[in-house]
Amino acid sequence: MSTLRILWTIAPEIAPRPLINCNRCGTVKAYRCSDKFRVNANGKRIDVWLIYRCIDCDNSWNFGIFERRNRRDIESVLLAALESNDPVLARRYAFDIVALRNKVGRVEEFSDVAVHKHWLGDIDETATALEIRLALEMPIALRLDRLLAGELGISRSRLQAMEEKRLLAVAPDGATALRRPARDGTTLRIDLAGELDRPAIISAAGG
Repeated sequence: MSTLRILWTIAPEIAPRPLINCNRCGTVKAYRCSDKFRVNANGKRIDVWLIYRCIDCDNSWNFGIFERRNRRDIESVLLAALESNDPVLARRYAFDIVALRNKVGRVEEFSDVAVHKHWLGDIDETATALEIRLALEMPIALRLDRLLAGELGISRSRLQAMEEKRLLAVAPDGATALRRPARDGTTLRIDLAGELDRPAIISAAGG
């Protein structure tokens, strides 16, 4: 059985939004990341926050990154990135769902992702199996079965049926992985030998 191997590099598109009691709106509102840092220096001590704003009234909320940190304890490159509002660094902090939950408790997550597909090796049009490897830029909320259904153009019920017939294998975690958020390092193998729409699935898998 000839196998086509593909790497899917996946990145979330919408940062999580903390749900905060907005003192202007008078109720709980979602706050969006502004991608801007606030750096406050008081002598040798530095405080750093990532600024969020209410999606309705633009009221601000500061997500603490460093509090009363000695300047010497912060690498000069990192400090420069914070002071220049480096977008890559802001994105990294904005997608730290664990840290956000520790600060506010409730966080709104989104399943929107960008998937970049890259063939690994030669493309054999006669291949009857797919091996898809997932590389996640950071954790995402999108379930694996929803990701596969959307990217391959087939239903989740069909994916489940393929798994039950052992035409779809997921490593690690097996079938339970389909009902969980997609994880970095997951490898999927799909046997398409008996599928009439094999060419369409292969084309969708490779983008």
